[in-house]
Amino acid sequence: MPDCNHDCSSCGVDCAERTDGGIQKTPMNNHSNIKRVIGVVSGKGGVGKSSVTAMLASASRARGLNTAVLDADVTGPSIPSAFGTFDQPYGNDEEQIIPVKTKTGIEIMSTNLLLENHTDPVIWRGPVLGGVINQFWKDCVWGDIDVMYVDMPPGTGDVPLTVYQNLPVDGIVIVTSPQQMVSMIVEKAVNMARMMDIPVLAVVENMSYFKCPDCGGIHKIFGESHIEDISAKFGIKDTVRLPIEPEIAKAVDDGTVEDHIAPELIELEKKLNQ
Repeated sequence: MPDCNHDCSSCGVDCAERTDGGIQKTPMNNHSNIKRVIGVVSGKGGVGKSSVTAMLASASRARGLNTAVLDADVTGPSIPSAFGTFDQPYGNDEEQIIPVKTKTGIEIMSTNLLLENHTDPVIWRGPVLGGVINQFWKDCVWGDIDVMYVDMPPGTGDVPLTVYQNLPVDGIVIVTSPQQMVSMIVEKAVNMARMMDIPVLAVVENMSYFKCPDCGGIHKIFGESHIEDISAKFGIKDTVRLPIEPEIAKAVDDGTVEDHIAPELIELEKKLNQ
């Protein structure tokens, strides 16, 4: 049904999604073959989720993997800026969308690539947002992709639900920061993934500390780390603590993230795509 909210308890209709054994994954087109899908999520905004997504994708591409990024943060898209890519996608004779390529050949698709001006707001309601994600997935000619990273909006709302239900997500990476409040919100993201039967592959704590370039001292600007507590509580094996690194922040702002990948994420990417 077009107005379905995916809560079968609120509806007495025996729709196809229920009778066919649950909500069905959105099929791809014949020109696309994506072997692995990894979502990058956060409990709240401002923790560097898109930066982590961009660096993981860059690390995969640097290893020779055919890599793509689907920017599912529809109302706050920043992936094109991180890669310095602002070309508009175009269509083929079959009315399918050709994603834009970054400098190193990463395929990306984002709402910001469709706007006349990059600062134009995207003011859409939940059902439209979900429809855009499905269109990016099924109507884009992705080609043969080894790994796709899905940069999701913060929280546990409509778009993450659409991604979990409609895309064949192999697992997620959760990005957080050291504050206690953020850690509590991260647990919500972990619990949502588990409710949707999506494995949590790793937790990345961004802005975990700052290493003084003069004295070498470690300063915990945002407080003590809680990443070990979260990982132990939920049995998450891989954890990464990223320092505050001005050069990487500048690279993301300048659109040169492919040239500045955090070493810790290079190692994590290898584990994610073994």
